Amino acid sequence: MKRRHLLTSGPYLVWMVLFIVVPMAMVVWFAFTDNVTGAFTLENIVRIGDYSNVFVRSIWLGALATVVCLVLGYPLAYLIAKIDPKYQNAIVLLIMLPMWMNFLLRTYAWMSLLEDNGLINNFLALLGLPRVHMINTSGAVVMGMVYNYLPYMVLPLYSVLVKIDGSVIEAAQDLGANRVQVFRRVIFPMSMPGIMSGITMVFVPSVSTFIISKMLGGGGNLLIGDLIEMEFLGNSYNPNLGSAISLVLMVLILISMGIMNQFRDEQEEDGGGVLF
Repeated sequence: MKRRHLLTSGPYLVWMVLFIVVPMAMVVWFAFTDNVTGAFTLENIVRIGDYSNVFVRSIWLGALATVVCLVLGYPLAYLIAKIDPKYQNAIVLLIMLPMWMNFLLRTYAWMSLLEDNGLINNFLALLGLPRVHMINTSGAVVMGMVYNYLPYMVLPLYSVLVKIDGSVIEAAQDLGANRVQVFRRVIFPMSMPGIMSGITMVFVPSVSTFIISKMLGGGGNLLIGDLIEMEFLGNSYNPNLGSAISLVLMVLILISMGIMNQFRDEQEEDGGGVLF
């Protein structure tokens, strides 16, 4: 039995070793070795402190994009969950449809919209309104994150909200709860696993992105992903420092995921909301 289990899981184990364990081991190796001699050193980790402002900016913009996605995605997911079931799949398909398009093409489209002579500013000029500088700003970066990662917030929220038993809501109403109380004490707590999943799925790619910040933010909105790319592909080629930054980024992401999972586990143990 054990031999059959080993034979069945063997290909997956080989895959994990080749494409997960080995690359991560290489990142750790380069992070703690010197770029010239290959000797063990902590200099790469220490030098990360020089880029603390980049880490702060990345976490701030990623968190802001996550909050905006939650504010926009929760009502949308709730509305989809409440409409006629025969239309739900079609609407979910429309939300996922932009994700089938190339990521770069979607970002280029936003460049044409946000440029000083782009479609939005040209439309404002037609209305006699002043043009607004939007491209190469932090706001443009957040807008690009929200557009690209909003489906990652909507889908887990929808999958949780659509499973909430209507009899639970009716029972709350029978006990005298109004709409606000039903949402605050029943719907919102029961949707907390979807919220935690959505926050994780949006925050992780947002804090590590580099294409969006480069195309929409210009050189003045450098993020962690841009910094890593510069160390591996830019003129300041230093894969050891780039590996150290990547290692710290992985630790930050694992900590964030651990915190989100802890909240989700506590909510599942609580078993939903309490009316009074």
